Amino acid sequence: MALNPEDGKLEEEIPLASMKDGEPTESHSPAAASLPAPVSASSSKPKPKISTTLIVPIWMAFSVSVILYNNHLYHSLDFKYPVFLVTWHLTFATIGTRVLQRTTNLLDGTKDINMNKDMFLKSILPIALLFSGSLILSNSAYLHLSVSYIQMLKAFNAVAVLLISWASRIAEPSRRLGFIVCMISFGVALTSGGELNFTLIGFTIQAFAVLFEASRLVMIEILLHGMKMDPLVSLHYFAPVCALVNLLILPFTEGLAPFYQLARIGPLILFSNAFVAFFLNVAAVFLVGVGSGLILTLAGVLKDILLISASVAFFTAQVTPLQVVGYSIALAGLVLFKTTGSN
Repeated sequence: MALNPEDGKLEEEIPLASMKDGEPTESHSPAAASLPAPVSASSSKPKPKISTTLIVPIWMAFSVSVILYNNHLYHSLDFKYPVFLVTWHLTFATIGTRVLQRTTNLLDGTKDINMNKDMFLKSILPIALLFSGSLILSNSAYLHLSVSYIQMLKAFNAVAVLLISWASRIAEPSRRLGFIVCMISFGVALTSGGELNFTLIGFTIQAFAVLFEASRLVMIEILLHGMKMDPLVSLHYFAPVCALVNLLILPFTEGLAPFYQLARIGPLILFSNAFVAFFLNVAAVFLVGVGSGLILTLAGVLKDILLISASVAFFTAQVTPLQVVGYSIALAGLVLFKTTGSN
């Protein structure tokens, strides 16, 4: 759901990530997670399969399209209402997952989860609150920073997850992971130093978005440890809660202003935007199902590079040589983190 012009973090980011520009992952542990949701859920019927060579470019196309489409809404169409857009995506996803649940076997994983009031209040609700904050903040950052720079900053997500995991004592520090933390941090620092259109408010918003997202991933490991959910099953449970939370926030942030702009934007733009965001999550399910850890990692890295290139081509974003060097260092650290960090 691009709830994030993200956004998703296989959104890295679950695609709830879609919302956030996520990237799929095979592990549910914060030390190796890049998806906001646990991996695959068991089902009574085998799910349809798509070859890796087909699903990887499909997922990349949806992931890049979600972010560029949201950015187009914010800037080219002057629809600067990220809270409303995230709420709309989540509402669409709430309806979409329930339609798929009744018409396909893609959400058969819900049958294996015994959802009750206690689990909802102690697990689903706190994670949903963090997810809501992450989506709103990450989308708001696009109002102040370029797509390319935000993608570079997202490399720090892995560092934030590790630091919070160590502080929570659910992961043990090691020299290798410490080296990776320093490597990514140094690379991100270089990209920030080379950013020509740096704004403190945008950087601060994105920093808090990273904090919320990392906290959410660690909270998933603590509260939903052992449970298996794929991106769609996670979306099925979290989307309605997040939509309601955002709806309560909307009057105090953007008020009625976005509703006055709906006639200008038109239903075609709104529905196509939500459609692309939602089907990023569908694509992520198939990608997680067929891709190895290495394939998922390389697909995510290539997607980020394509996204930065597209940002330069379509939105005239400027990338300096210092940022290229810094981001290359951060990406190398990110690949090390995703392929060897959990070991």
